Amino acid sequence: MQHQRLISFHSVTGLIAGIFILLLSLSGTLLVFHNEIDAFQQPMAGLTKTPQKNLTVDSCYNIVKQLYPHAMISSCNLPEKEFHCISFNIYDSSYMEGTKALQLFVHPKTGRIENARGGSEDIRHNFMSWLAACHSSFHAGKTGEWLLGFFAIIFFISIATGIILYRRSIIAVLLFKKTVWNKNNLHQIIGTWALLFNLMISGTGFWMQRYVFKKEFYQTYNWVNTIKPSPDLSFNFDSAYQNIKKTYPHFTGYVIYFAQSKKGNTAVYGSNSTNAFIHSKKLADVVSLDSNGAIVKTRLVNENTAADYYDIVNSQLHVGRYGGWGIKILYSLFGLSSGILSITGFLLWRKRKKRSSI
Repeated sequence: MQHQRLISFHSVTGLIAGIFILLLSLSGTLLVFHNEIDAFQQPMAGLTKTPQKNLTVDSCYNIVKQLYPHAMISSCNLPEKEFHCISFNIYDSSYMEGTKALQLFVHPKTGRIENARGGSEDIRHNFMSWLAACHSSFHAGKTGEWLLGFFAIIFFISIATGIILYRRSIIAVLLFKKTVWNKNNLHQIIGTWALLFNLMISGTGFWMQRYVFKKEFYQTYNWVNTIKPSPDLSFNFDSAYQNIKKTYPHFTGYVIYFAQSKKGNTAVYGSNSTNAFIHSKKLADVVSLDSNGAIVKTRLVNENTAADYYDIVNSQLHVGRYGGWGIKILYSLFGLSSGILSITGFLLWRKRKKRSSI
């Protein structure tokens, strides 16, 4: 009787979270290859090699400012390769009244705007950004964020009850015993082999969404997006970046967040090549520059608190971007397992319902 109740509880939790887990499984698998897939929607393939030198960040910033004089230039992504575009994220009233960011791709040699696209709302031109927002909130704002945290708990409970139900068969599945390796046990076989991975994904996912269970999440804020034209750069960024490289020779910058006032700081996000493999390749370390371009503050990996460091590692474990193609393929294969478990679990539940009605 107790065993039957556990089966029912396992089935109910699986059915409640099933469709959402399936969606998260499919979207998460694609997001492992975020950069590779997004490259197809970026205007970099047409860039041809010429002897002309690449423009400086300062020059590109000024070009954007001339073309969008009333825009707030938020950030730019430095090109990882010589012939990639340098992209700027701006807020301008010409695009969705300045409520959403517009991404501009600037040719690194001519300064010409090669393309422009929106963010997570622009599914046609920025599919991966749209998919990332779907994965993190189902495009449902705070409601979607809360649902994500809730289903992470349900998913974890479903896995835990599955462990209890099939605990006696786990070793047999891992040892490929013929008694359990048949099509009728597909749900059990997949669940066993993907057990540790799904426990990690559900646990790290919940930890990333734990903020939705805090009272601060439910507070309302009367925030209005006010666009203020970005000021001229008060220092030569390229010279300042060379100074960063001289001070931190293993550091490579990838994203620049520009100061929005003459007294503000400019933040350069990047990573040291000496960092452990588990850290982000692009956003692990931060170097802040004052209005004169001097280094005023850093937030390197080894300077983080234990709690912040745990959050960094937790996030990396969840998204699977800390390794090469081997890690990506493993994440994609195991990532699909939770979606398959949702389908096979539903089929098992329907089969039991048919038997009970006979």
